[in-house]
Amino acid sequence: MTSTLPSPPDARSALLGAATRLIRERGYAATSVNDLCREAGVSKGAFFHHFASKDELAVEAAKNWSAVTGALFREADYHLHERAADRVFAYLDLREDLLAGAVSEFTCLAGTLVQEAHGEDAIRAACAESILGHAATLESDIAQALADAGVPHSVTAQSLARHTQAVLQGAFILAKAEGDAAPVREGIGHLRQYLTTLFTPSAERSAP
Repeated sequence: MTSTLPSPPDARSALLGAATRLIRERGYAATSVNDLCREAGVSKGAFFHHFASKDELAVEAAKNWSAVTGALFREADYHLHERAADRVFAYLDLREDLLAGAVSEFTCLAGTLVQEAHGEDAIRAACAESILGHAATLESDIAQALADAGVPHSVTAQSLARHTQAVLQGAFILAKAEGDAAPVREGIGHLRQYLTTLFTPSAERSAP
């Protein structure tokens, strides 16, 4: 009887939180509706009051992930640096600082979801918006850093911003394989070296 009643106001948030935790920990396919309800402390009736299916919850979880992580990065101190290149490097510092806890606690929900469910258009689109939308927030700083260094226009801010996310998402896969954050730190280190070279004006690179 109680499973058919309207769910409490916080049930939706509880389910979104449960999806974020369990999908990052177990993967999408290995996370059932029953698992999600148990983790959230709600009934199946509450689940289906808010979401028509597990796929719909996944889409909303990806959107919620974008909102939560977007706020974190918007409010971060790396924006306070005067030079654009310094802002980009401070962004990488923050990404490294976030590598705390178990692998499931620092890897990306959207990246995990899209690896498994890219065949589901709605999930794929929500994950693309999350990952590529975040990449787009780096473009203005990267564009200015490239301009300051006199880098040819063949290197675009958009492609370089997307490359930063390719490095991070690929490193997250290696972290899952090894059960450790070391591959992500290594990937960020190589990315930092590449950007240091790229953002150094050619006159300085050629100086004796």
